[in-house]
Amino acid sequence: MEYDTFKRMYLAELQEMRSAEDQLADALPRLAEKASASDLRQAVNRHALQTERQRERLDALIQGHRAEPAAHRDSAMGTLLKEAGRWADKIDVPALRDAGLISSLQRIEHYEIAVYGSLATWAKQLGLDGDMTALLDILEEEKRTDHDLSVLAKKAVNPQAARS
Repeated sequence: MEYDTFKRMYLAELQEMRSAEDQLADALPRLAEKASASDLRQAVNRHALQTERQRERLDALIQGHRAEPAAHRDSAMGTLLKEAGRWADKIDVPALRDAGLISSLQRIEHYEIAVYGSLATWAKQLGLDGDMTALLDILEEEKRTDHDLSVLAKKAVNPQAARS
């Protein structure tokens, strides 16, 4: 696709975020299995379900523009997930592994927050109010997930890791 208009850039970025959510939906169940803290495992599993719903909403947005949802592949998410997998696989101490998982998951959340914020701003600029509303809803979900991970880290996981 040639990026000669703002709308084409917007659609390409929307497709890339759909790819990111697709990769994340595949990876989160495996990462949840690596978590030793049941609260963390439950949080990751909840986020996996949320991610699947977000992917479906992105599919609907993209198809509403008569574009193919899977037309682009997001390489940044692949790199973030590879890093998360390394933490999950190379740390044997459960509390330390959980702290590493949260750190990796928050990197992913911050990436998603940045992209959804940009996409919502672009949708507004393009006059795509329906898209903007859907993207802002997803953005708020990502912010809540990041907040929940921070609370879990501060109250339970990081103190336990520090004692290890």
